[in-house]
Amino acid sequence: MTNDSSKASFYMDEDFYTNLLEGLRDWDHEGVYASQETRLEILNFIYREARLLDEGKLEDWLNLFSSECLYWVPFIPGGGNPFKEVSLAFDDRRRLEDRIYRLRTGYAWSQTPPSRTIRVFSNVEVWQDGGVDQVRVRANFMLSELRSGKKNSYAGWCGFRLKKENGEWKITLKQVNLVDSDQGHENLTFIL
Repeated sequence: MTNDSSKASFYMDEDFYTNLLEGLRDWDHEGVYASQETRLEILNFIYREARLLDEGKLEDWLNLFSSECLYWVPFIPGGGNPFKEVSLAFDDRRRLEDRIYRLRTGYAWSQTPPSRTIRVFSNVEVWQDGGVDQVRVRANFMLSELRSGKKNSYAGWCGFRLKKENGEWKITLKQVNLVDSDQGHENLTFIL
């Protein structure tokens, strides 16, 4: 059996969850800042990631992720424990592929018509995270969504863990922390 993340989530084991929970403490602590050159690369990467989502280029967006990754929108402010608490989204690579496929079928009624979004990132901080080819990023965001004539606003901060694979930055974790994560939300079927 090959470790094909499109077929099975072989990497989401107990060690994965342990590392995820231990890494939650990192978001509240500054570390060693990345070099200015790396910071500029990461700023461009984060801006591109936002633009691809806003333009609906979901396949290109998915290509920014590592084959072993997690897209997480916790219900508990700042993270919580996905072993014990519900999440608004907790998608590994396979689930992200499923989500994009479903949105492309034309039968995702919660996204007919599709949301139009625009997002703005600020206060971007980039730290070394275990080597020169790994960084931890924290950035505040504002997101405006329009769907069926109704406008919604979302705010919070994103935590990214990125690593270089074959000379390109890839997302291993994107954690979207909504300010109002523990409040009711009508339709979070688009990708934050």
